[in-house]
Amino acid sequence: MRDDGTLDDSNGSARPSDRSDESPSTERSDDTPAIDRTTASAPQGAGTGRTRLRGAVNRRTRLVVATGAACCLGLVGVSQVGFGAADRATRPAPAAEVAERAALDAASRSLARPSTAPTTPSAAPSPTATPKAKPKPKPKPKPKPRRIVPVAGLDRVQMDNAVKIVRAGKEMGVPRRGLVIAVATAMQESTLLNYASGVLPESQNYPHQAVGWDHDSVGLFQQRPSSGWGTVEELMDPEYATRAFLSALEEIPGWQDLPLSVAAQAVQISAFPDAYAQHEWNAGQVVAEILG
Repeated sequence: MRDDGTLDDSNGSARPSDRSDESPSTERSDDTPAIDRTTASAPQGAGTGRTRLRGAVNRRTRLVVATGAACCLGLVGVSQVGFGAADRATRPAPAAEVAERAALDAASRSLARPSTAPTTPSAAPSPTATPKAKPKPKPKPKPKPRRIVPVAGLDRVQMDNAVKIVRAGKEMGVPRRGLVIAVATAMQESTLLNYASGVLPESQNYPHQAVGWDHDSVGLFQQRPSSGWGTVEELMDPEYATRAFLSALEEIPGWQDLPLSVAAQAVQISAFPDAYAQHEWNAGQVVAEILG
């Protein structure tokens, strides 16, 4: 009922002024055709309501159609992508295409720039991988030759000649007793000096420490070349003269048990056979010093 006491008519020509503004009678969409306002056959209120209804229906219809079309397009696109990928995955590549790809890969690898990253140094070998070499034992220092001191009143030259006699006898394997006999004999015959002979001028051409005149006797043992002991050159060599004396001594039966003077005289056949015995004690000292 209006304020003037008139009842509202749903089909009346007028509506209350406080009707909803959401769909004004004069508003229309660009897609909705304009209504001929000159139409007089239909009541004014009825025409306006139908117009709003058709506009709303048309808008909803277009929205539904557009949404459906978009969904269809999306499904079609997804299906095409899926089918294309599956088709490409299952379809074997031609041999020519495989060869071309391999050539391209090889070319790209050959043209690849070398890496500039710092190289990591190789790890040191593990101590257990290669066993450490055992240190070689240090060679023992060779013992210095012992300096032999002259004893029994001998000088350096005499002691050196005595050393030559003892060493030559040791090389022959002569026992100690034979070495003492040889040294004592040289003490008596030459006072342990290597003598040359004034009778044999040739003997003076070899190293010597004195000159004698007892016939052609030469060397430490005063052996005579004319008696078959050897040449002048051989007898002037202390080692040769010692070997000649000891070889003759070893030919005497039981020489080791004989007194020193008897054994020496059996070799030398001297005019003073008892003179050798006086040198036995000193000769023993000399041999002991040399042998150590």
